[in-house]
Amino acid sequence: MNTISCVDIVKVFGTYTALNHVSVDVPKGTIFGLLGPNGAGKTTLIRIMNQITVPNSGTVLFDGRPVVPDDVYRIGYLPEERGLYKKMKVGEQAMYLARLKGLSRSQAMAELKKWFVKFGIEGWWNKKVEELSKGMAQKVQFITTVLHRPELLILDEPFSGFDPVNVQLIRDEILRMKAEGTTIILSTHNMASVEELCDNIALINKSNLVVTGGVEQIRREHGSSQVEVLYRPSQASADIPAPSVLTLVSDGEYKDIRRAVYDVVKGTPSGEILAALAGSGIDVVSYRELIPSMNDIFIKLVKGEDK
Repeated sequence: MNTISCVDIVKVFGTYTALNHVSVDVPKGTIFGLLGPNGAGKTTLIRIMNQITVPNSGTVLFDGRPVVPDDVYRIGYLPEERGLYKKMKVGEQAMYLARLKGLSRSQAMAELKKWFVKFGIEGWWNKKVEELSKGMAQKVQFITTVLHRPELLILDEPFSGFDPVNVQLIRDEILRMKAEGTTIILSTHNMASVEELCDNIALINKSNLVVTGGVEQIRREHGSSQVEVLYRPSQASADIPAPSVLTLVSDGEYKDIRRAVYDVVKGTPSGEILAALAGSGIDVVSYRELIPSMNDIFIKLVKGEDK
């Protein structure tokens, strides 16, 4: 079951096509990475999901049915462009935004107190927003995005501007909300966060959907098949294993042993690879498959190097 699906979305601004027949499914209870370079169309797609703008054609489904205006109360959206009213007091600002999300004053106060204590900013309730550091202001905005307990949470570059301690705080909250059943869309350029947090991704480039699927599936399908072997040679120059199985890419000193990288024919069983290594005259210390990072795959796909 998908929390939200975008089906064949087209969005045109004048003569510019921002989204060209883009379809994505966001499974319920998962963290979904929405990736792409600047100007790819990610923010436009997010705004269509939020009903901030409408597509020229295509359909957005929420829980399997066409989205309706009241669905915005079931969504939390943290935009990349942060914005709070600088002259308002922090507590007044947070209360105002909570009421906009449909909470009563008593509900909002209870939730805000809990979140302010959790994020260590309870002492800032009566301060003006303009007195806050960037990180403090972003904590307030994150709180007002999630305090109504949305079923779908859309976070656009949520870690921007945070120090490592607060990045971990936000990551922990994201994982906690996922564990409680919240579906989360994470739009970010931080590929390490994608690998750590995301179950599935969609990559948009130049208004088109380039790839979508599970993170591990995409890493394996779009990466080169290579293995790393740490070994001790039993002779001055070890024989290269049979070229029908392995092709040597690099071989050099590594600490007090050696490290070799081989290209492997896709689908070759590990047992066959290890058998080839065993017959090559080397004493294998360790062996592992080299699965490319999402950062490497992102660059390859965006540059069009992986067709």
